[in-house]
Amino acid sequence: MTDATLLKSDPQVAELLRQSAQWRLIALLLSCPRDGWQDELTALARESADEPLQAAADAALTQAGEGLYHSTFGPGGPAPPREISYLRSTLSGQFLVDLRGMYEAFAYQPGNGEPPDHVAVQADFVAYLRLKEAFAHSRGDEEQAAVTAAAAQRMVEDHLSAIAEPLAQSLAASEIPYLSAAAAALRQRVGPPRHEI
Repeated sequence: MTDATLLKSDPQVAELLRQSAQWRLIALLLSCPRDGWQDELTALARESADEPLQAAADAALTQAGEGLYHSTFGPGGPAPPREISYLRSTLSGQFLVDLRGMYEAFAYQPGNGEPPDHVAVQADFVAYLRLKEAFAHSRGDEEQAAVTAAAAQRMVEDHLSAIAEPLAQSLAASEIPYLSAAAAALRQRVGPPRHEI
């Protein structure tokens, strides 16, 4: 039996791996297309076991492009992708330092070149944490699994909850099916805002 088969045989670990794939797929859908993007999208769609996300990935294969991404998320676009855009009273420098500190505490290094408060980076961090949590469970390290789960919950409640709802509304109005579906999937996982924005 391979290590991957052993991991998936534990229902708790298998569920965390599925969640990780879903969060990573959401992050990828909300990222700028780059080399290898389509291949990764296709592979993650299979692993996600989520029909709406699979449909979003299928649509992205024909709809997505750098121009569309930048006209939607770039300056003046209808859907700001950064959390700082949705916060009223935050010192942006300290806010970004705190986010980077959280990433560093878990050895997470965003690879897409976006700022730390970009929705795709934050969703990818949750995917990363779910993967780390699955690994901790597979080793029987319940303390580390709990720490990692708490960090993922903090990212969702303290950061993604500020952006998920307004971003989903903006992208629903944009009539770009794959982005609208990705933002709806994010909103579904995050729930309503937990603090005043």
